[in-house]
Amino acid sequence: MTAVMSHSDDAPSRYLVRYGDREFQYRLSTLAEGKKAAIRVHVHPNGEVEVEAPESASMPEIKAAVQRRARWVLKHLDDIEERTRHLQPRQWVSGESQLYLGRRYVLKVINDSDQRKVTCKLIGGQLRVQGKDLSPERAQGAVREWHRNRAREVFQRRLDLMVEKLPWVKATPSWRIIEMQTQWGSCTPDGAVLLNPHLVKAPTKAIDYVILHELCHLEEHNHSPRFYGLLDRFMPDWRGVKARLDRHAELFLSDH
Repeated sequence: MTAVMSHSDDAPSRYLVRYGDREFQYRLSTLAEGKKAAIRVHVHPNGEVEVEAPESASMPEIKAAVQRRARWVLKHLDDIEERTRHLQPRQWVSGESQLYLGRRYVLKVINDSDQRKVTCKLIGGQLRVQGKDLSPERAQGAVREWHRNRAREVFQRRLDLMVEKLPWVKATPSWRIIEMQTQWGSCTPDGAVLLNPHLVKAPTKAIDYVILHELCHLEEHNHSPRFYGLLDRFMPDWRGVKARLDRHAELFLSDH
């Protein structure tokens, strides 16, 4: 099959790929310091396709790289569609499950006319939300805040432990949590680490992988062979960890 590519008129930063009788769009990101980096194609957990290319790469080179990966991209998009097809909207009522560090806990919503302030606590195998006049929206808000609070504690602890293992990081960098639609984490140009609070629903090993990934960017700013060499050195099984994280991304990112 041959992939035919054209510029998408309704989104100037996006390009359209036709592969046989199918098509998809991708967003092109230019790596400012990526002259040594290869052109890489990513399919994010929400189905967005991103192509990273060094500044030195020409459009014909970029198009050829995407063409070689078109079948791979479509397979991943099909897998995402299949996984999300069976997800049911949450009702935020007792009996539903909530994820935390890779484990499922039963949600217990307790209406207490004497308790004006809504609380959320993990007790045994239950995540208990308790308060007066608990609507689904109030229960959801309480669980979201609980996850964010746990994320701050867990991420700080895992960051500190990871920093101890990496020779190029002398102290825990500044960091904050921020919800992202297509990324588990990010590293800003000034070296701050951003982490998605939904990541706290994933197993600890997955959290460590994302943190390591971002800390490796402090040493190697692009996805160069040296960057992946650092990942291999400090987490030899990172590819399997990433695959499992991406495979369950819809569950971890779902909050509705």
